Amino acid sequence: MSEEKENIQFQLTDELIEQVEQLIEANNGKELQLLLNDFHYADIAEILDELDQEEAVYVIKLLDSETTSDVLMELDETIREKVLQNLSAKEIADEIQELDTDDAADMISELPDERKEEVISNIEDAEHKAEIEELLAYDEDSAGGLMAKELVKVYETWTVAGCMRRIRGQAKDVTRVHSIYVVDKQERLIGRLSLKDLITAKSEQKIAEISNANVDSVNVKDDVEDVAKVMQKYDLEAIPVVDDNQVLLGRITIDDIVDVMKEEADKDYQLAAGITQGVEADDSILDLTKARLPWLFLGLIGGIGAFIIMEGFQEAFNKYAVLFFFTPLIAAMAGNVGVQSSAIIVQGLANDDVKGSINGRLIKEMLLAALNGAILAVFLFLFVWLYKGEMDKAFAISISLVAVIIIAGLIGTFVPLFLDKRGIDPAIATGPFITTSNDILGILLYFWIAKLILGI
Repeated sequence: MSEEKENIQFQLTDELIEQVEQLIEANNGKELQLLLNDFHYADIAEILDELDQEEAVYVIKLLDSETTSDVLMELDETIREKVLQNLSAKEIADEIQELDTDDAADMISELPDERKEEVISNIEDAEHKAEIEELLAYDEDSAGGLMAKELVKVYETWTVAGCMRRIRGQAKDVTRVHSIYVVDKQERLIGRLSLKDLITAKSEQKIAEISNANVDSVNVKDDVEDVAKVMQKYDLEAIPVVDDNQVLLGRITIDDIVDVMKEEADKDYQLAAGITQGVEADDSILDLTKARLPWLFLGLIGGIGAFIIMEGFQEAFNKYAVLFFFTPLIAAMAGNVGVQSSAIIVQGLANDDVKGSINGRLIKEMLLAALNGAILAVFLFLFVWLYKGEMDKAFAISISLVAVIIIAGLIGTFVPLFLDKRGIDPAIATGPFITTSNDILGILLYFWIAKLILGI
């Protein structure tokens, strides 16, 4: 209980970092070990993220293998890559043997191909090695690439007493026992068993008599996002993974799914901000430029398009200069409404809450946009009329605003649904793409309606 309290209270301070750096400089490994022994491995990883490469390697080599392996998995990926470059293949293999198969496969997958083979060849545990190689063969975005081989399984023909004896041997390799999986002689998943059911059952009972045949599972080829949706829907802490023949291959736990959801949220956030690939603040200027420039270029093209459209309505500007001054408002409203609509749809698609036909969604969004547009248009009409004293111009600008908002809402709804149907990440529709397209269309629609009403 006290250890948990210490972990909660941990704070990374400049004084602590300075103390660690001084102990490293003095080569006082014994004192440094005593200091770090009081911290959780996640806290140690946080400390290492603040050290330079040589200092981080010094600390890694100082810790025992079990702690080191956990610390490495908690490190920032960039830092971990640099640390692993300074460890021998044998040292990395020793750390990997302390990890669960899924974490071990993740760490090895980050290594260059030649280094990867060298590390695998140094893994002494033949079974652990074979399981890691099996996981590496799966697509990293599939259930197979995310699952761990460690689990507790029993056969339907075992008795409760025999089952208890065998479980003790299996459970020592499993960090958390969420469920016990029941298989037949062909290793096919046929049910699950809770610890409560096992403990309260009679010793002579067969497992088949007390197991629950209602067990959720995912196919090894399923996309990790689909796995996340299943676990979220049924509030599962772990889910078994099977092949096409229902043979039990492994399990996926909630901590892995949380990591997937976080990565997906980060990716969607960056797409919405107009960044085409996963980058971090500490990445190189070149990498950051490559990620940002495509969407900035799209914005530039959009601006040129808006210029061409406005130039085509120069006659309207000459006669009614007030139209020019409301152009930024119209463009901004079009972009904002489009982003609002697309954000709601993208969120619904991510949570699997979008049901029904596309037509139904479009009709609902059109009515919503019309209501919002009408309210805003009334306010804008009164402002232009009272400020300029010209009812015809106020009417033209207000009607244009309603039309622009309705079209922007429809586009913001349709585009993410269309992209999702085509297998493209719909989050792209909440970024500069939707904003730029709505800006251009909004300006075109604004001047066309204003020109029509004012008889230019």
